[in-house]
Amino acid sequence: MAGFAKLVPSARGLLVFEAAVRLGSFTAAAREFNVTQPSVSRSIAQLEADFGAALFTREPTGLAATPEGRALYSAVREGFEGIAQVIREIRQNSAAKPLVTLSLSSSLATHWFVPRLGAFNNRFPDVDLRFELIAGVLRGPAENVDLATRILTDDDTQYHRWAFSPEIIVPVCSPSYLSAHGRLIHAGTGDGHVLLHLTDAKEQWLDAWGPIADRRTSKAKWLEFSDYAVVLQAAMNGEGVALGWLSNVSRALLQGTLVPASDRQIKTGRIHQLIAPRSRPVRPVVFDISAWMIAELQAELKALHAILRLDIL
Repeated sequence: MAGFAKLVPSARGLLVFEAAVRLGSFTAAAREFNVTQPSVSRSIAQLEADFGAALFTREPTGLAATPEGRALYSAVREGFEGIAQVIREIRQNSAAKPLVTLSLSSSLATHWFVPRLGAFNNRFPDVDLRFELIAGVLRGPAENVDLATRILTDDDTQYHRWAFSPEIIVPVCSPSYLSAHGRLIHAGTGDGHVLLHLTDAKEQWLDAWGPIADRRTSKAKWLEFSDYAVVLQAAMNGEGVALGWLSNVSRALLQGTLVPASDRQIKTGRIHQLIAPRSRPVRPVVFDISAWMIAELQAELKALHAILRLDIL
């Protein structure tokens, strides 16, 4: 690294340079570092003198990096991000308690994980949790987290993965709703029923509802929400019928706060998986938490055999 120090006399100059490119302004970079704009200009000028090349040009639209500046920015940005990630991991690993970040759907956190926080704390008394929640359809990369739930394609090699739950969909409602409205006939018009739906749901959801989802002929009342946790809560409150993903409603079905609203049961063949990014080391505590979550859900799915009569294990 002695050679690097000779190439770059001022590491702070690189920090200032990165901010100037990222923010597109010497003035904005100065505000970020709480210095004057001339101070930033001098730092950039010193870098350009050291490198023997211009790093910026001034254009009518504002400041722009030269080809050399863009190449340097790409390398600096990648290096800074790597350093920042290592520092975060060092701080996390040196904390009094390990901190584990989970990326889950808001519904899984609300209706599955939160009710068993007591059991989690008994099993992992020295572990702190941070939840990063997704309100709608579970999607997006699982970056900068320790553990997440996703459905991955077979050719996705970015993650370690462990099977969590088969994707099985069961229409559900509260016992009081079922008593007042009767079972839902998916091939019917839905007259007298309220259907609780996720706003950004894909076509799979409409297929799961069946013919009753045809708004041209359906006489059911539809209530749509952008958060699936609220969809399930509305069903528990007796407001209508919701499509229940088994990994989200298993506990409610066992407790009787939700019951099957029809005979419809859909096995998609897909698997909800617990995943951990390969871009960061998987700590032993993360392996332990994934094993605990799998064991907890598998015990519930086994107990559901008597209610749903599904061969799911």
